[in-house]
Amino acid sequence: MKNIILLGAPGAGKGTQAALICEEYNVPHISTGDILRRNIKEGTPLGVKAQEYIDAGALVPDEVVIGLVEDRLSAADCQNGYVLDGFPRTIPQAEALDKVASIDMAVNIDVPFDMIVTRLGGRRVCKCGATYHVSTLNGETKCKACGDDLFIRDDDRPETVQNRLRVYQDQTEPLINYYAGQGKLVNVPATGSIQEIFEDVKKVLE
Repeated sequence: MKNIILLGAPGAGKGTQAALICEEYNVPHISTGDILRRNIKEGTPLGVKAQEYIDAGALVPDEVVIGLVEDRLSAADCQNGYVLDGFPRTIPQAEALDKVASIDMAVNIDVPFDMIVTRLGGRRVCKCGATYHVSTLNGETKCKACGDDLFIRDDDRPETVQNRLRVYQDQTEPLINYYAGQGKLVNVPATGSIQEIFEDVKKVLE
């Protein structure tokens, strides 16, 4: 298994594919959000530093995040490969990552934007944690698991989704060119089912 980065717009299904890859190849799924939360909870020096920025309502700076990622990648379970999800998000982060890690491949989960707007705009959630899509609800408005009312999350509203996609285009899409320039980019068209997309991902990994 290789050291890979998963790229893709919000709602492209990166998290789902990351989980499948990690299960199939028995490698860790490394999400910067999870690392951040764990370090804060454990009160590590980097965690304490990150908490100071969060408490001040500021973004955690790149050098702190890079420190956390470098520390995580040095762990024993990363020796046979890993999947980085949600990082890097910007060119400076990618350049910093290149100094501390050897990335073999950047897999871009490629979904047309109009499909993402439909996908996220149709998502309905319940406070119990269950998630549905209007295309499979047949007009139902109650959760099948607990019977409570379903609702649309604020960040799934069309205007919010459009804004998230704009931010992605400005900040993260340049990474596609960055890794293409290094000869490491592989595009996986993600318009089929979860399993079909995963079969395509496996082909590029193997």
